Parts: sequence; C-alpha cells; structure tokens
Amino acid sequence: MMDRFTRGLLVGLLAVPSAALAQGQAPLQDRWPAPTQQMEQRAPAATDAPAEPAAKPRPQRRPQAQAPAQAPEGGGEAAPAAAPARRAAGGAKPAAASQRAIACSGPFAKSATHLSLASAFDSKNITFTEVDGGPDGSKLNASVLFPDDPQRRLEVLWKDEGERANINVIVVAGQSTWTAPKGLKLGMPLAAVEKLNGKPFKLQGFDQDSGGNVVDWQGGALASLPGGCNVTLRFVPGPKVTDEAKAQATGEGLVSSAATVKAVKPVVAEILLGYP
Repeated sequence: MMDRFTRGLLVGLLAVPSAALAQGQAPLQDRWPAPTQQMEQRAPAATDAPAEPAAKPRPQRRPQAQAPAQAPEGGGEAAPAAAPARRAAGGAKPAAASQRAIACSGPFAKSATHLSLASAFDSKNITFTEVDGGPDGSKLNASVLFPDDPQRRLEVLWKDEGERANINVIVVAGQSTWTAPKGLKLGMPLAAVEKLNGKPFKLQGFDQDSGGNVVDWQGGALASLPGGCNVTLRFVPGPKVTDEAKAQATGEGLVSSAATVKAVKPVVAEILLGYP
C-alpha cells in the first residue's frame, strides 16, 4: 500500500496546474490569532429612582416587602422569581475547540503552525510525535490533535518539521469523526462522494500498492476547494464483498462509475488534505 508520504505528494499534484508547483511560499505567520471569545450578555443595570429634595428630615422607613408572586388562575403554585444572570465561570471556550470540521482556513490555513494549533485547541490537546505512514513502514513526525481520543484524533504533517510550520498533509483516519470540506467523512460510500464531486472520478484498482486512492477528480467540485487546499481519498472494499468482485476491480485509473468498481461497494477509509 502506498505510504502517506507518497500520498501526500499526490495530494499536492491533484488538480493543480504545474505553475502552482513552482518554488516560493507565502511568508508564514508566527502565530495564528486565538479564536474570538464570545461576549456575554449582561442584565441592564436598574435605573436608580431620583432622590427627593431634602425639605424636612424624615425618619428612615423600612423597605417595603415585595408582593408575593400571584398564583395562576385555577390554583397551583406561584411562579418563582427569575434568578439573576450569572457570569459563566472561566469565560467562554474558544469556538474552534468544540468543532470537528476542517476548512482550508482558520486553524487549518496554509500558514498554520504547531503553535497556532495549540492556541486554537489548547496546548494540552496536542503533541508532536511519530506516526505511521512513512516509506517502507517507517515513521513520520507529525503534530497530533487529541492523541488519546480515537474519535477526535487528527494528524498534521509539516513541510518544515524544524519550525513545525507550513502544512503538508492533514490526515483523517482510523475512527476519527472529523469532517473535511464538502462534508467528506470516513465511511462515506463511493456513490455519495461521486455526488459531491458532481461527476465520476478516477481511482486506482484495489490490486495496486496505491489501491483505492483517488488519482483524478476529472474537473469535478472536489478538484478545487475554497482556501486553496486539495483533497484525496483512499477507498477500501465494503465488508461483505466477495473476492471474485474484488478481482474484477483491478488496474490503474478505474472510473468510479464503472460497474466493476461499484460492485465492491467502496467506502472512504482515509482522507488527506494538503496544500500545493
């Protein structure tokens, strides 16, 4: 099976003109601004009643007791008085920390860094470590969001590992529930992806080292994403497909609309997002 390093190169080549691969990168930002804190609504302060003119000294009066809330007609208990608004303890959480949608902007813009991801998702939820997917079974270095939570795990590989900057590939795999642009997610059937693309696309046959990888979106909607990133997918045959059906879905550059491809009921097993 093709390793992630090689597939990462494929992501950069999908639907990108050769001029876009020329050397030279936009200057990187040192930090990505933290998500905007939500402003809390406060109850308007009560307007003080104007003081009476001091004509004659009067004895102080005890404050009048508030009238009890009237019971609703027909009996029943009186409605309790509204409780005063309270300030949320610790302030509002960053919006990005609760999202599981990847966009080619914001925290995952091309100028993102390990530091900016730590700012957006909290430094306790990210680590820089080795991950699987290198050539010949070797390891790759990546920033991993939520490393101990399989459903929220997300791997980010950098073009500049020393600075941990300039996104190379974002990997959604395993049990991760992150969604990519256009609503792409793991477990999505081939027919749904074809519908999102708006037309058939090409992928490698399931007998190849790169089996199931998309190689050409054929100019469909998934060939160009807002924000300038590219996406490729790896499909695997469905769980109840016969070996005979798999043997028919072989070769290079298969078309997704082919009967032999549909017969293996492919589903998305890995999502790779990258920048040229």
